[in-house]
Amino acid sequence: MTESGISSAPAKFTHSALLYREPGQYVSAVSDFVRAAIKGNAPVFVAVPGARLDALRQSLGRDLPPDSCADMGELGRNPGRILSALLSFAERHRGRSVHVVQELLWPGRSEAETLEAVRHEALTNTAFAGTPAGFLCPYDLGALSPAVVDRVRRTHPSLVMDGVVRPSDTYTDPLTVSAECDRPLPEPSVVVPALVFGAGQTARAREYTESWARGTALSAVRRGDLVLAVGEAIANSVAYGGGRGTLRIWTADGGTVVAEIKDGGRLLDPLAGRRRPHPASAEGGRGLWMMHQLCDLVEIRSAETGLTLRLHVALDTPAGSGPQWPGPGGPVPVDFRI
Repeated sequence: MTESGISSAPAKFTHSALLYREPGQYVSAVSDFVRAAIKGNAPVFVAVPGARLDALRQSLGRDLPPDSCADMGELGRNPGRILSALLSFAERHRGRSVHVVQELLWPGRSEAETLEAVRHEALTNTAFAGTPAGFLCPYDLGALSPAVVDRVRRTHPSLVMDGVVRPSDTYTDPLTVSAECDRPLPEPSVVVPALVFGAGQTARAREYTESWARGTALSAVRRGDLVLAVGEAIANSVAYGGGRGTLRIWTADGGTVVAEIKDGGRLLDPLAGRRRPHPASAEGGRGLWMMHQLCDLVEIRSAETGLTLRLHVALDTPAGSGPQWPGPGGPVPVDFRI
């Protein structure tokens, strides 16, 4: 065991929430976890917000190679794409005990983002079950609401406080927690017309999206991301959602563009779109995976009446977005495409 309370070489999957109040506690516990993994020759990946990453770099120095970390403000802007990156990391180190630090909730996250982050934490238990992987997930007790901390306790089998690890007495089945995140989606504040599309009309729907996006403040790159993501969603509706659907697009608070696609389909696999598809694989999920990579938030609601998909694309956001700590230094630019 290390001072963080986590074994340096878990024989089975461990997923612990580090509940801290001071930056010093955070840096000490996470640094101990990383050093123990490196000492045991275990692959380690650290994904935390920019300023946190800066503090850990100062603590760990050369013990934290540049290719072993990512700015969660970038990687986790859309929580739905984190799991794909982590599964790819584990796949590259198949047969070894991978160690991961991930911090994906901070003040300023919207309720929709928080729900998807909670869903990610729950599904981490499903995706890595039965593998010898160790996860440490820091949460700032002084900055997060009690309601968020309650959710943390339900998605982590164990909790670490002041170097002591103990089981969470409110840990809940991952699929139950994921289902609880399926809150009703709020309607836009204005009436939004719906475009009906069907087989043979996907090009028309993409053209409608492109024309609509040109009237927004989105950059050319972000407009392209939106059009590509909507095109994938529409193709899925035609292929798997009953052959037809509806498309609505509007601008939400802060200038974020939201595209909603509804059809008659169902999504039965909770991990769909969260695994990187193999280029040679004939399995589905490629379109949904692309949507997660292209968008800043993806919300999915599957019901007996059909499937609702909301794709959020924000104005260009600078790298390193996320919580900041006072002091010298700032966000460290990193490549999150692990």
